[in-house]
Amino acid sequence: MILSYSDLNVWQNSMNLVEDVYKITANFPEEEKYGLISQIRRCAVSIPSNIAEGFMRKSTKEYIQFLYISLGSPGELDTQMEIAVRLNFIETQKDFNEKSLIIRKQLYGLVKSLKNKL
Repeated sequence: MILSYSDLNVWQNSMNLVEDVYKITANFPEEEKYGLISQIRRCAVSIPSNIAEGFMRKSTKEYIQFLYISLGSPGELDTQMEIAVRLNFIETQKDFNEKSLIIRKQLYGLVKSLKNKL
C-alpha cells in the first residue's frame, strides 16, 4: 500500500540517482561549480521533488501534471551528462542513461495508472 511518495519505487530510484549525480559531479572541475555541476544537480533533484510535490496535491490531475514535469528532467539530465562526456569530465554516461530510462518508464506507468482512475 502506498501511503507516501517515499513508498513509490520511482521516487526511491530517483533519489538514488540524485546520490549518484552528487557523487560524480563532486569530481568535476571547480570552475563548473556554478555552471554544469549546478545545472545537473538541480535537474536530478527536480525528479523526486516533483514526484513528491505532485503526490501531496489534492487532485489526481494536479499529481499527473507534476509527474509530467518530472518526466522532462531525465531527458535534460541525459543531455547534460552527454555534455560532461564531451568535455571529458566523465568517461561515459551509460549508467545514468540506464537509470533515467528506468525512471522514465516508471513515471509513464504511474501516469497511465493515475489516468485510468480519472
